[in-house]
Amino acid sequence: MKRIIFMGTPEFAKTVLEGLIEDTQYEIVAVVTQPDRPVGRKRVLTASPVKELALQHDIPVHQPEKLSGSETVQTLIDLDADLIVTAAYGQYVPTKLINAPEFKAINVHASLLPKYRGGAPIHYAIWNSDDETGISLIYMTKEMDAGDIIAQETTPISSTDDVGDLFERLAVMGRDLLLEQLPHIFAETIQPWSQDKDQVTFSPTISRAQEQLQWNQTAQEIDQHIRAFRPFPSTYTWLDGQRTKIIQGYPLDQASTIDQLPGTIIEVTDDALIVQAGHDTVYCIKEWQPAGKKAMPIKAYLNGVDGEELIGQRFEVKESHENKS
Repeated sequence: MKRIIFMGTPEFAKTVLEGLIEDTQYEIVAVVTQPDRPVGRKRVLTASPVKELALQHDIPVHQPEKLSGSETVQTLIDLDADLIVTAAYGQYVPTKLINAPEFKAINVHASLLPKYRGGAPIHYAIWNSDDETGISLIYMTKEMDAGDIIAQETTPISSTDDVGDLFERLAVMGRDLLLEQLPHIFAETIQPWSQDKDQVTFSPTISRAQEQLQWNQTAQEIDQHIRAFRPFPSTYTWLDGQRTKIIQGYPLDQASTIDQLPGTIIEVTDDALIVQAGHDTVYCIKEWQPAGKKAMPIKAYLNGVDGEELIGQRFEVKESHENKS
């Protein structure tokens, strides 16, 4: 039985870990995940999905605030594992730990490398209107997401996919690809290939500024932005000085015939707000979260207000916007 150290944090990583636990060929000798973090308005200290799963199976859990330079590194090396598997861990892994196991360390990464190295590959794939994305199984190196590729698998991105949809789909793909390749890795029968350095792009962690919608963009670009940030971290705008989240909608297949500034509400129907976007395009908002309220469909919101009063009001931009990388 091969001994594996698993390193990961969110639901994506949990799915991968579940596959390893269920396969009787492998023993998970330790799990490394991010420290418990405050979550929600009440800031309740919450364990990561990976930690919760590990504890259910009595697997030792390590949560250093910073792995590099911590005593945890030597503790893991002393376990004499055969392999390290990482999936969305969220921290730098020291080279001496990567090189300690006989079969080194591999990473399950949610993009078609060398495209979208970094922490938010799924977000950027939707935001940039890519036709497809996928999973890359790579050997880990000192440089982030730069190791040789062991295997890849692709999946199309539909016009309605959001980050939540792709996270779930890619997690299963990553689990299955890993389990398919592990026997070949241990048998040393794989033929990894180097990444093309000329094709490298990055997907840095999403900033708060990037969450803000830009109404001078086309309705299609706005829709890509909303889906790329749904359900997390979400997108927002400003209405009457109040921060308002835009959760769901779609671009209308029509040009605007009304001469209004981008972001202006030009029509209110029974269940939607119709908004002027850039380049004479039109966006239909179906669900939002007004300041101080829960997320709700526009139809529910309009039950308690006069929708006509919204016509002519404008969603505004109040903070600088950072460009995609």
